[in-house]
Amino acid sequence: MDLIRHADGFLVAGPDTRSQYSDLATGQSLTAVRFAPGVGPRFFGIDACELTDRRVPLDDLWPSRRVRALAGRAEHDPVGALVDAARATTHEQDPMPDLARALSSGRSVSELASALGWSDRTLRRRSTRAYGYGPKMLSRVLRFRRAVARARAGDAFARIAADCGYSDQAHLAREVRMFSGATLGALVRGHPGSAENRSTA
Repeated sequence: MDLIRHADGFLVAGPDTRSQYSDLATGQSLTAVRFAPGVGPRFFGIDACELTDRRVPLDDLWPSRRVRALAGRAEHDPVGALVDAARATTHEQDPMPDLARALSSGRSVSELASALGWSDRTLRRRSTRAYGYGPKMLSRVLRFRRAVARARAGDAFARIAADCGYSDQAHLAREVRMFSGATLGALVRGHPGSAENRSTA
């Protein structure tokens, strides 16, 4: 989940299950904070699932007085204002176990539910509220992020597909295009400082 400051105010970007196109940055500078998985709902005061695949003004979520206070702080130091506001939330105790970290380690949904003493349905409900989608979709999103990071570090795409648990390189390519709207090669070439990976995906 992201909080984006633009010329006309603040926009909240919810968790995505597919690529999204926006022309918001056309002709203007943006400042944004991206929250770690599960943190955004505490900051915005709303379940993540209420914002899945949505973009809404911050005014729709917060009282106008609170939005004006953040806007005032951001007037002279937009980056500092957004980072300070986000830090206040990340220091709070999270009542939700770190599902993202557990799923990233390769544990299955059923294994994780059993370890927590929950049913699969309870795990899905809590995951949807905290992350915007169920644990299986969360696992796919996290795998996509790992794959992109590996590609930008210069790893071969075929090796990434094998190591990250995709059935083959074509499966990796389909998932990357679904989540980003681009090929893995395009994501690598568009990232400053990335090693050029000449394999195709």
